[in-house]
Amino acid sequence: MTATEEIQSAADQRISDEVLMSVRNIRLSFGGVKALRDVSFDIAKGEIRAIIGPNGAGKTSMLNVINGVYHPQEGTIFYKGKTGLMKPHEAATKGISRTFQNLALFRGMTTLDNIMTGRNMKIKRNFLWQALRWGPAQREESENREAVERVIGFLEIESIRKTPVGRLPYGLQKRVELGRALAAEPELLLLDEPMSGMNVEEKEDMCRFILDVNDEFGTTICLIEHDMSVVMDISDRVVVLDYGSKIADDTPNEVRANQAVIDAYLGVSH
Repeated sequence: MTATEEIQSAADQRISDEVLMSVRNIRLSFGGVKALRDVSFDIAKGEIRAIIGPNGAGKTSMLNVINGVYHPQEGTIFYKGKTGLMKPHEAATKGISRTFQNLALFRGMTTLDNIMTGRNMKIKRNFLWQALRWGPAQREESENREAVERVIGFLEIESIRKTPVGRLPYGLQKRVELGRALAAEPELLLLDEPMSGMNVEEKEDMCRFILDVNDEFGTTICLIEHDMSVVMDISDRVVVLDYGSKIADDTPNEVRANQAVIDAYLGVSH
C-alpha cells in the first residue's frame, strides 16, 4: 500500500468511526404508495441532523423506519457498526429515543410521572421486587427518580412537576415529551416536529434546549422540522426529501441555495 493509500485508508476509518447510524437504500411502500424511494444518508456522532421536505415527503416514515415502527421492503440500517432492522423496543434498549409529531403523553398523569415512564428500559428488577420496594428495588427506584429530577431541572419545569400534563399549555407539553425522551438517556434522539404549533418564544426555548442537549450531554439528534429558520440555525447537516426521494444532502447553507430544494418547496418541480 502506498503512502497516499494509507492516508486515505486512515481517513476512511476515521469517518467510519464517527458515523453513529447509516441508512442505506431504504424503500418503503404502502400498497401502491411509495413512501421512500432508495433513500440513503448517515448520521454522525454528536451532530444535529435535520430531515426536511414538503408535506408528504416521507420524513416521518423515515423516522419510523429508523426506530423500527416500519420495516421497509428493501434496504438496511447500520447502527453503531452493526446492521439489521430493529423493533421499537429493541431500538429503545439500544439507545434510540424519540418524540412524536402528535403528543403521546398520559394527560391524566403528572409531569413527573410522565417523565418517569421514560425510565422503563432502565428498570432491571422484576415486578415482585418493585412491589416490595425493598433493598435493590428501592435503590433502583431512587436512582431513577434522581435521574428524572435532573431532567426536570435541566428543562426548567420544576414548577409543573406535580401538574397533570392535560392542564398544561401546548408548549410545555412538548417540553414534557422531550423530557420523557431524555429520561431514557439516549445516544440518538429522534425529534418529530418538536416546534410545531409553538409561538416564537416557545420555539426559542425549545431551540435552546435542543442545542444544550447536544452540547452538554453529547446526544446525537435527528430532527424533522418545518420552520426553515430553525433548521438553518441549529443543524449541522440537512437531508431533503421530496415525494419519498432524497434530493439534497449537505450543510444548511448549501441546501438553502440548492435549486432542486427551492423548486420542491415552491411546488414548481411537480
